[in-house]
Amino acid sequence: MSFPDRNNPYSFNDFLEWRRNVDYYRDDPFIRQVIRTFAGEEFEEIDAAARAVSAKVSFRWRDLVERIALPEKRPFMMHYDGHHNRIDRIVRPAETEILEKEVFAEAVFSGNTSPWIRLIKEFLIYQNGEACIACPLVCTEGLVMLLEKYAESPETRQILRHCKEGVDGDYGIGAQYLSEIQGGSDVPANVLEAVEVDGVWRLYGTKFFCSATHADYAIITAKPVGSEKVALFIVPSWLPGNKGREIRNGFTIDRVKWKLGTSELTTGELTFNGAVAYPAGPLDRGVANVVGIVLTYSRLTVGLSAAAYMTRAVREAKKYAEFREAFGMAIDHFPLMEENIDRLKMVAERTTAGAFRLYRDFLLLEGGLKAGLVADEPEAVKKKRFDVRELIMLQKITAAWDSTEVLHEAMSVFGGHGVMEDFSSLPRLYRDSAVNELWEGPRNVLLTQIYRDLKRVVDWYKPSEFVGNILSGADEDVLERLGRELAELLEYPDPSQKGKEAVRMWRRWDILCAEVFHIYQDMALSEVKKNRGRVPEQP
Repeated sequence: MSFPDRNNPYSFNDFLEWRRNVDYYRDDPFIRQVIRTFAGEEFEEIDAAARAVSAKVSFRWRDLVERIALPEKRPFMMHYDGHHNRIDRIVRPAETEILEKEVFAEAVFSGNTSPWIRLIKEFLIYQNGEACIACPLVCTEGLVMLLEKYAESPETRQILRHCKEGVDGDYGIGAQYLSEIQGGSDVPANVLEAVEVDGVWRLYGTKFFCSATHADYAIITAKPVGSEKVALFIVPSWLPGNKGREIRNGFTIDRVKWKLGTSELTTGELTFNGAVAYPAGPLDRGVANVVGIVLTYSRLTVGLSAAAYMTRAVREAKKYAEFREAFGMAIDHFPLMEENIDRLKMVAERTTAGAFRLYRDFLLLEGGLKAGLVADEPEAVKKKRFDVRELIMLQKITAAWDSTEVLHEAMSVFGGHGVMEDFSSLPRLYRDSAVNELWEGPRNVLLTQIYRDLKRVVDWYKPSEFVGNILSGADEDVLERLGRELAELLEYPDPSQKGKEAVRMWRRWDILCAEVFHIYQDMALSEVKKNRGRVPEQP
């Protein structure tokens, strides 16, 4: 193609015009069918709420997020004011403050908001990436659910009210500070000390990995002095009346970390020097409560956000392949590209279907969340609770891994433009996804935890029964094979021993866990497809 004036009139404007006008919910019939399938009778109410929030998420909030993500907008620390007073102010762009207020004003944790409405709002919000919103949302959710059980003092009841229902239109934001320098996921190895003096608990020591450091409140693990048991505490960032004066509650933010992704979100190193803290739950049940309640919601959210990232990435990659021409035809006409797009779409859809199905299973748990296994429950209830616990971990490692792979391949659809940060949001989502793989337990940690859990219950819950229950309805030959392999791996004498045999065993375990959860996702997707057409679809 040549032109007499040598100017090239090529433009991306048609693709950009489509992208500017996409409504994440209205233009996605698949997610509406997922909700119809798993939320059932609540669909009309959920649909109305989703349409309302999507009109914000897809346009105004999307644009705010794109501005927040600019490198020059990264948050930074101002440790002292002009009079040499220690303030540890986290300086964030105005767009972040605006977005945060508008998102939290949705009151997703209010007692008036159904769990399904909360879920679809979060799914749509997460399609914009972290944006200093995703982590604070899930941390606030974990804090609310913890205090729903353990808000026993006037202070913790007020914190719960602030985060759930808001106070004078202002909604409290939560964080969770668990990791210490000597062992990130090894919470029992924590050494942060809690001391009670005259009925007031105070914390002393350091935390090494503290995200959402701008939050109003944090769930913190610490050991009461003289005890080897970990307890949970709620620590306000500021005591009443001190937020405006920028006087922090007995701790300093020593520095913020420079991360690969989630760059809009500050992650800091903190030192506590007498911070006032309020116990949350029994002092000897901190690990059980943080794993059974707090991390459960975080791990569910990793699966949901992975589905959201993939949904947006595949939608934009598919449209770009329809728009972009090479060698005389749209690139989606090339067989390799067509196969690639179809496969990415399948993975995104099965991940989304699996996330919503697992949430349904989670909501149906008799008695709701509990810390650890409850010995006095009926066996059927105990097994169901165990199933959901393991499925949440299986989803976390599987969806997070698949998300990074899907985003990587979706970027390749754009060719060289795929890695241009000012061309699309996919590089940012890719980096956020890579960080998501590590939040709330890296892959190897959770693979080990799942193994230990299954080995611990083998006397009353046989491997074949576990597989049959979580994959009920799957092909009998597949169930028999998986149950047999699971039982064989659980009989390994000492999986902690180094050596080639142990490495082979853990490789088999990794592959088996991925296969089991992919089957769960495939069954969820099949359920959605079977339901398609039974109920008339609205645009």
